[in-house]
Amino acid sequence: MNEKIMVVDDHDDIREVIYVLLTNEGYQIIEAKNGKEALELLDDSIDLIILDVMMPEMNGYQVCLLMREKTNAPILFLTAKGQESDKTLGFSSGGDDYLTKPFSYNELNVRVKALLRRYHVYQGKKEEAKAIIRLNDLEIDQEHKEVYLNKNKLSLTDIEYEILDYLVLNRKQVISASQLFETIWHENYYYGANNTIMVHIRNLRKKIEEDPQNPRIIKTVWGKGYYID
Repeated sequence: MNEKIMVVDDHDDIREVIYVLLTNEGYQIIEAKNGKEALELLDDSIDLIILDVMMPEMNGYQVCLLMREKTNAPILFLTAKGQESDKTLGFSSGGDDYLTKPFSYNELNVRVKALLRRYHVYQGKKEEAKAIIRLNDLEIDQEHKEVYLNKNKLSLTDIEYEILDYLVLNRKQVISASQLFETIWHENYYYGANNTIMVHIRNLRKKIEEDPQNPRIIKTVWGKGYYID
């Protein structure tokens, strides 16, 4: 196992606990005690980022936004701030998952493995050639897991790509929020997950729609779900 994980937290004891847990699983760990240091250390070798929210100078949401300018590696927020509004802000800033403190070893390990597995698939570890699908001015290259708008490559997170790809594979079918959540996140649906789906759909529309307020690609059937014609 060669995956490299960056742990960003201003508390030495938290970084130490995560370091021990994940190195025992065979991961390479690099540590940063604040956002500035994390941004300086960030490069293409990082496979996953575990990011605290409450840090001095720059909070985790601000750091996440800046990280998204440099990487599509999954970002797992690990924080004591566990309100739905906090999670929504985390996903809006580009985070992929959210785990609240205190956390169990098993839960952290499961989340890390799921995010890394999804990231490696997204990065293009392909099993067979797939189609290029065109939707208006949007082009989805399923073989290389890439999306283009007017021939310009878009920077989608792995979850955004998976949502788009899943809706494309099920064209003309209305897919419920619970079906999307359980398929993409591999977890049982719960009421608050609907908000998570809405945030990711909104972020995705901002990238692929000419007018996100009047989407032509991903459409909503209120009370039922989402679909692509």
